[in-house]
Amino acid sequence: WLKLSPSSQTSASETPKRRNPLPQFSALLYLGATFTMHGMQYGAAPYGSAPAVSEAHKTQMLHKKRRINIVGVCGSLFMVWMLFCIVYAVRSFSIRYTNPMLSWTIVACAGLVVLMCLGLTIDSFRRKRSGNNYEPMWYLFLFLTTLLALVLAMLMGDWNYYTNTSMYYSMSHMNDYSYVDPARMRGQQVMDAGSVFFVNTSTLDTRISLGFRNDGVYCVTPITTGDAPLASYDFWAVGMNCCSGSPGDFRCGQYDNTNAHAGLRMMRDQQRPFYRLAVQQAEATFNIKADHPLFFTWVQDPQAELNAGLADGWSWYMIGMLGHFLLQLFLVICASIAYGKFGAY
Repeated sequence: WLKLSPSSQTSASETPKRRNPLPQFSALLYLGATFTMHGMQYGAAPYGSAPAVSEAHKTQMLHKKRRINIVGVCGSLFMVWMLFCIVYAVRSFSIRYTNPMLSWTIVACAGLVVLMCLGLTIDSFRRKRSGNNYEPMWYLFLFLTTLLALVLAMLMGDWNYYTNTSMYYSMSHMNDYSYVDPARMRGQQVMDAGSVFFVNTSTLDTRISLGFRNDGVYCVTPITTGDAPLASYDFWAVGMNCCSGSPGDFRCGQYDNTNAHAGLRMMRDQQRPFYRLAVQQAEATFNIKADHPLFFTWVQDPQAELNAGLADGWSWYMIGMLGHFLLQLFLVICASIAYGKFGAY
């Protein structure tokens, strides 16, 4: 039914020319062999045992599988660092003073994170013992570093708070008094004092200074005006390990500053009893009275001292943040190198 042109007609005796199928068949064999090798590589062994694989090939495939888990590395670096920064902050600054329950709650949440990492570590080791191809090393590393971060943050936060910032927050809720004359006023009149500005004629009477020795030398000397003896020596400049304990030797605070006529209240409860013993020793030695002694650090500007303490607290916090980040980065790099050699990804 289809009419062909004379040039396209072929006689019955002529045999059409056929293509050689060998190249196509060879290509199929190559693809099949490649697919089979990949299947055996992942455990698919057709029709019986897989052919033996050389040790060099096994080593090559093992190293091929050891690729860095970027998510695990970043989590181990930044999650642990953030835990350290949060705990360090709540143990160093105002939240600890104004809301201690909330501070401890945040620390407890950080502890739960550490326990969660411990649970994941134990579960990963259990899976590995059951024969699964499961590597628990990153979980173990995460648990150890979170525990280390929590301990360091607690220790450094306590040190920073008691050394630098606690005085600032304590004094913010106390009163300031000006033109206080030690010869006219008594300690009962300024029991809530945080900062006291004495009259310009006030000085340190180092003639009746003494020191009480315990775990250190607790030094005391009275704040007076003029040379006349007082009915009651209620205002005392104090310091620790800044005197020899003998009368006339007192080098605490800004003792050599002629412009210093102010006192910053000493608020450390653990030190107050020893300063009280030093005053009692001075009472017995010099036959004087101190009915209600108050203890101060002798300074020129109390508010500047408080601000300097808070600034030091923030400086140490930034140093701690940077130091822990570098420490954690170093540990992550070491763990990545070590796990890369042992195939623990």
